[in-house]
Order: sequence, then C-alpha cells, then structure tokens
Amino acid sequence: MDAKPLHNPDDCTACTICMAHCPVARVTPKFRGPKFTGPAYERFRLLGFGDESSLEYCSNCKNCDISCPSGVPVATFNMLARAEYCKRHPQPFRDWLLGHADLMGRLTEYLPASLVNFSMKNPLSRAIMDLMGIDRRAPLPSFAPLKQRRRLFAHRPAASKQVVFFPGCYIRYYEPQVGFDVIAILEKAGYSVSVPESFRCCGLPLVAGGFATDAVDYARANSMELARWARKGIPVITACPSCALMLQKEYHDLFPEEGLGRYASCVFEACSFILELLDRGELSLPKTSGRYVYHAPCHLRALGRGKTGLDLLGRIPGLEVVDADAGCCGISGSYGFKKGKYTIGMDVGAPLFSALKESQAPVGLSECGTCRIQMRHGSGLPAAHPLSIVRKALRN
Repeated sequence: MDAKPLHNPDDCTACTICMAHCPVARVTPKFRGPKFTGPAYERFRLLGFGDESSLEYCSNCKNCDISCPSGVPVATFNMLARAEYCKRHPQPFRDWLLGHADLMGRLTEYLPASLVNFSMKNPLSRAIMDLMGIDRRAPLPSFAPLKQRRRLFAHRPAASKQVVFFPGCYIRYYEPQVGFDVIAILEKAGYSVSVPESFRCCGLPLVAGGFATDAVDYARANSMELARWARKGIPVITACPSCALMLQKEYHDLFPEEGLGRYASCVFEACSFILELLDRGELSLPKTSGRYVYHAPCHLRALGRGKTGLDLLGRIPGLEVVDADAGCCGISGSYGFKKGKYTIGMDVGAPLFSALKESQAPVGLSECGTCRIQMRHGSGLPAAHPLSIVRKALRN
C-alpha cells in the first residue's frame, strides 16, 4: 500500500495559471477559483478552519490539474475538502440522487424504460425536480430499453485474444449502443469481449457530489474486479474518459491509503487501445467519407494521452474531422443539471456551442456521454461517440 502523502498544499507556487484556465471562474464570481479554493484554503483547513462557501462551484473539470506546471492535484484538494464538508453538513437530496447514478440506474431495471422516461420528463415531474434543485431546463438523458441494456452483458464467442469492457453508468443505462460499437470493433480485431455485471459505477459522480465515503466502497469493489483480470494479463477497456480517469489515476490520488491504484496499468481508454491495435497491425480501417466536428472532453485531456478520438478518426482515409478546440462544454457530469449551476454550465459551454455551429458539420463527436448531451442541448447538432463512426466505417 502506498503510504506516501500525495496532497501537500505547499507544492502550489501560487502562479495562478490554474485560475487563467478555470472555465467556471471565467463566467461567475461565485467561484473564487481553483488556487484559492484548493491549495490556498487547504492551509487554513489543515488548521481547522477556512471558507467553504465556494467549494460547491468547482465542477471538477480538471482544467486546473491539466494546466498546473508543478503537477499539483488542485481539483483533488477541492473534492477531498468537499467530502469533509459534506460529512459535517447534510447535503440536499438532489445531490444524493445525482451522485448515486449507478443505484438509480439499477432501480430502473425493474420498470419499462418508456415508463421511467415518461415519469422523469413530463412537465409535472420536471416541475417537482426543479423544486428539488434539478433545473427544469437541464437536458436529462433517456434510459435505454431494458432488453438492449441487458444484451450488453450477453455471453460472446471465445477467441485467442481476450479483453474486458467496463461500460460505466452512461453507456450501461443510457447508450448501450456505444458499448456494442466498441465490442464490434474489438471483435473485428480478433478479441473475445467480456462485460462483467459485477463492475460498479467508477465513483466519480459520488466524489463530485461530496459522497467520497460511498465512492471508496465502489472503488474497492471495482479494484477487486480489476485484480481478477490483471492477474490473468487481460486488459480492461472503457469508452468513457471519466471512468478511465478514475480507474487509472483518481483511485490512487483520492484514496491513497487504500492502495486502490495498483491495477491501473491494466485499464485502457478505448480509443487509445484501438490506436495501439492499428499500430500493431491487428486492425485496419477502410476508406470512407463524412464530415464531423470533434470536442475533446476535459477528463480525456486530464489523462495526458492527447485527443485520442481525433487521432483515431484521422486514421480513416477520406474522413474530414474538424477540431472544435473550444474548451469545456460546461456540463461536467451532473454539475450542469443543478439549479444554480445550469446557467453557469451554459455560459462555460457557449464558445463550444458556437464552434459546433460554425463548423457546418452535420454531427458532433465526443468520447464523453454527458458532453454529448450538452453538445446536443447547446448547439442543436446530433452528437456521437468517435468509436460509433469507426464501427460505421468498418461496416461500409
């Protein structure tokens, strides 16, 4: 177990680069910025006091971590401080509801998706949710049909090469078709794909909501499952950048005393993994046509692997993909659904919405499910996962 302290506020040199790159501080004075809320106030928190009022406005987008020249986990300071604050102050039911996405998704498996979606999206329900603190303007996703969701876990033919797919909550409950696309690409490369039902939510919604105690329970369960595959030398693939970030990095940073980061090396972000398959000659991509505009999720960039979806699509001859290069979309998981945060999220995402419209591309692309929700909501363009375009090219 790694007992080395990971979070020392004195590592921050107060250069304020993180302030310049914070999308939330750019649009609202309610957030004092990552440096002040993170390392600066952490020094006061270590003494037993400090101002907590600005913590709730951190969206955990990780742009502060990405930009920090000293490698300080600024957002981690904020998330751990929020968790400590939430231990002392009961959080609204709204935050519990949005944070426990996996639990809510599992509960919906006992009801028809059409009924669940109607009960969530009719005007009366939206008015009640608005009173609870979930903004009535927020673009809530629709649950996929139960039959489709269950098919994700079906047994698949064996092959000489094997991988495991970690679907994450968004693909599992809302867009299983993205999971089918990933599986089809991996099978095309000669892999047998397993999707264990024992995987839990990665825990990021819980951490962002202040429920770190619940998140560490999920992290322990997932780490046990990762250990099972790591011992066999079988890679675990996820098509969600936020899940990849949690499994590869955040378990170690947020819960160092638990030793949960030991299996991080067996986890791969899907586009990165498929790029490696191309480099090794295990997969080839045929020529096709189409024009798209691409948005790189913040959590993908926080992985430090570049814009892997954009790089992968660049390997498809005849495909034209424009990089929106317009910063954070603003939704940051469940942040943009919350009353008081919805307008902030839309203001943060305004440059991206403009870039999507100005691209004149008919479809937007992003690896992140909630980014795709925000892209559709803010620009009116349909949005897809880059791997759905890869599968489409393989079908042609």
